[in-house]
Amino acid sequence: MARRRRTVTRGLGTVMLRVVPALFILIFFLWPLGALVRRAVEARSDEGIGELLRRTHALDLLGFTLFQAAVSTMLALVVAAPMVWLIARVDIPGSLLLTVVVTVPFVLPTVVVGVAFRALLDGPLAFLNISSGLWPILLAHAFLNVAVIARVVGAAWGSLDPRLGEAAQTLGAGRLRAFLDVTLPRLLPAVGAAAALVFLFCSTSFGVIIILGNGEIRTLETEIYTQAISYFRIPEAVMLSMLQIVVVVAALLFTRLFTEPGGSAASTAARTRFRPHGRQWLPVSAALAWVALVLVAPLAVLVLRSVRPGADGEWTLAGYRALNESVNGVTPLESLRYSLGTAALAMVIALAIGLLAAIAMHRSTGAWAAAGGVVTTIPLGISAVTLGFGYLIVLAALPRDVAASPLVIPCVQALIAIPVVVRVAVPALESVSWRLRQAASTLGASPLRVFLTVDLPMIGRSLCAAGGFAFVMALGEFGATSFLARADTTTLPVLIGSALNRPGAENLATAMAASVVLVAVTTLAVTIVEAVRPRQGALL
Repeated sequence: MARRRRTVTRGLGTVMLRVVPALFILIFFLWPLGALVRRAVEARSDEGIGELLRRTHALDLLGFTLFQAAVSTMLALVVAAPMVWLIARVDIPGSLLLTVVVTVPFVLPTVVVGVAFRALLDGPLAFLNISSGLWPILLAHAFLNVAVIARVVGAAWGSLDPRLGEAAQTLGAGRLRAFLDVTLPRLLPAVGAAAALVFLFCSTSFGVIIILGNGEIRTLETEIYTQAISYFRIPEAVMLSMLQIVVVVAALLFTRLFTEPGGSAASTAARTRFRPHGRQWLPVSAALAWVALVLVAPLAVLVLRSVRPGADGEWTLAGYRALNESVNGVTPLESLRYSLGTAALAMVIALAIGLLAAIAMHRSTGAWAAAGGVVTTIPLGISAVTLGFGYLIVLAALPRDVAASPLVIPCVQALIAIPVVVRVAVPALESVSWRLRQAASTLGASPLRVFLTVDLPMIGRSLCAAGGFAFVMALGEFGATSFLARADTTTLPVLIGSALNRPGAENLATAMAASVVLVAVTTLAVTIVEAVRPRQGALL
C-alpha cells in the first residue's frame, strides 16, 4: 500500500514538474508569439501578403539575412579552428584562463561587441576603411560565436577514443591523413551542430548590425525593429516577424539533425591531450597568439579607447566620470544597478523553472522527453526582436499596473536563459547514480527528500555554473529589452545603445566606459562559473 502511495505521489509530482515550466513558457513565450500570429491574420484581411512582402522588400531582406549568416558561420569555423585544437588536444598551464578568454565573447552583450569593433576599426585598423558595413558585421559575428564552435567541437574531439587514430598511424598514415580519414569524419556531427547554432545566432543578430551597420545594412531582425518602433507600421513588422519565425524554426530543426542525444562526454579527454615540450611549443604558441589577436585585442582596444576616445586625443577619464551623469534621464551607474538587480532576479527565475523542467525531462521517456528538449531549446534561438515586438503587442492590451510590473523584464531575460539551465542540469541529473536514489527511497525518503539529500548535493556545482551563465546572459540581453525599457527600467546595454545614437565625443566616451564596465562584470562572472563548473563537456 505504501509503495502504491509513493508511486501515485511520484506520478503527481512529475505532472506538476511539467505544468509549472509549461505555464511559464505559455505565458512568456507562446502568448507573445500568438499575439503576433493574430496580428498577422488581421493584417492579411486588410492587405494582401504579397503587397506587404513587396513593400518591405522582405524577400531581399531574407536573402541577405541568410547570406550574412552563412558567411559569418564559415568565417567563425575558420577563426575557431586553432582554438578547437588547443581545447581538445593541448594541456597547458592556465587552461582556466584560456577557457574564460574563449567563452567571454559569447556571453558579452552584443551592443558591447559592436562598440568594441567600432573602437578597433576606427582606431588601429582605420587604414582598412571598413568602420561600417558588411565586413565589420562578419568579423564581429565570428568574434561572438567562436566559443560555440570551440566548446562544442572541442569537447567532442576531446571525448574521442584516440586509439583509432593511433592505429592508422601505426599502419603508415601520417598525422594529417590520420586526422582527415579517421578523426574528422567522427567530428562532423559536432561541427554540423555547432555551425547550425552559429548560423541561427547570426541570422537573429540585432545589436551588432544596429551599431556596425550604420543604417546601411538591413536584415529581417533590424527591419522588424525599424518598422515597429521608428515607423509604427504594425502590419509590416508582423509580416517580417512571421518570416523570421519561419527562419528560426527551420534553423532549429536543422540543428536537431546534428544533435546527439545525451550530449558529449569528456571521459577520455585526459588521454587525448598532451603537454607540449620542445618544438611542440611552436604551434601551441602560434595558436595562443591567434587567440590573443582575435579575442583579446578587440577588448583591449575598447579599454584603451575608453580613456583615449580620439585617435590623436588626450588621455582622459571623462568617460568614466560621465557614468554618474544622465543619459536620456538615467545615469549609467543607475542603469548598472538596475541591470544587476534584474539579472540576479532573472537568474533565480531561470534556475527555478529550468531545474523543474530538467527534473521532468530526466524522469520522462520517449515523446515527453523529446518534446521537452525541443520546447526548452526554442527560446534560445528565437529572435529577441520578434519576441520583444510580441511583448509590446501583449502589454499594450493589459492594464497599466500589469504592463508596468517590475517582473516583466526579469521574466523575459529568464526565458532566454532557461535553455542553458536545462542543458546543464539534465546531464548533471543523469550522472547521479540511480542506486543512491533507490537506497534513499527504500529507507523511506519521499521523492522530495531524495532530491534534496541525494541529487541536489551532487549537482550543486553544475547548478551554480548554470546560474552564473543565466546571470551573464540576462545581464547582456538587448533585443527584447530594447522594446520594453522605460526611463526607470533602462538596462545598461540599452543605455549604451542610446548613448551611441547621440552625437558628440562625450557620448562615445560614455558608451565605451560603460561597455568596459560590462566587460569586467561579465569576465568576473564567467571566471567564477568556470572555476566551479564540473569538467563534463561543453555547455552548449
